[in-house]
Amino acid sequence: ISSSESDSDSDQPKQKKKKVEKKEKKEKKEIKKEVKKAEKSSSSTKGPGGEHMFQLSTMRFATVSEFRGRVMVGIREYYDAGGELKPGKKGISLTLEQWTSLKEQMDEIDEAVKELS
Repeated sequence: ISSSESDSDSDQPKQKKKKVEKKEKKEKKEIKKEVKKAEKSSSSTKGPGGEHMFQLSTMRFATVSEFRGRVMVGIREYYDAGGELKPGKKGISLTLEQWTSLKEQMDEIDEAVKELS
């Protein structure tokens, strides 16, 4: 193997690494932006895991949290475990992309709810 061949082989992982690093920086920027938005809201409380919790009903909450470096928006039922709220099995977690898609369709969803109620 000539030195020029081995140099080109080592460039490929570097390029992939740069793309991954760039993507990670973008995701971190989005996380910081979403966290700042959540912190501005006065109706949220901090959950046991540091997540922002918004009470929807007695034991149902919307949450904004971070999981594996990604911001997630969840709606989940909680239960009382000896005076501490714990997340139950019933619920859903949305990525930022899914959350944005849901918000963009909110007017149509509201119309459908009005038709059926």
